[in-house]
Amino acid sequence: MSDDLSTYEMTGTRISPKRMEIDTGNAEFVVGKDVNPVEYFLGAILGCLNSTGTMVARDMDIDIEEMTVGISGGVDYSRYRGEESDARPGLQELDVTISIDADADEATLEEWLAAVKDRCPVTDNVENETSLDLAVEAV
Repeated sequence: MSDDLSTYEMTGTRISPKRMEIDTGNAEFVVGKDVNPVEYFLGAILGCLNSTGTMVARDMDIDIEEMTVGISGGVDYSRYRGEESDARPGLQELDVTISIDADADEATLEEWLAAVKDRCPVTDNVENETSLDLAVEAV
């Protein structure tokens, strides 16, 4: 990994089952407000973990009192800027931590987390290769 990584650290706080307030350290937004594309992407992960976690909790009869999801990842912007680099232009890795206050023991929360990981569409796209077809159309 390159030493030129720009690292992002964000925290998402559950507002409702479908909304999450994101704190980037430089800005706060509810997923969908104006921030840079990497922050949007990371916010989408946080928002999806919130909604998936809420659905899984509902299915498992777990009452979530409070949930905070933190995410961090680094981007090497060399290739983005057109510089020679062996680094991928995207996020190099992501670390996610979910802090939860819920009416469940540790074993149940581990089961909940496994189900969230299995069911979350956005994190699935991060963990598994998703084809991307880019095209240009002259007007």
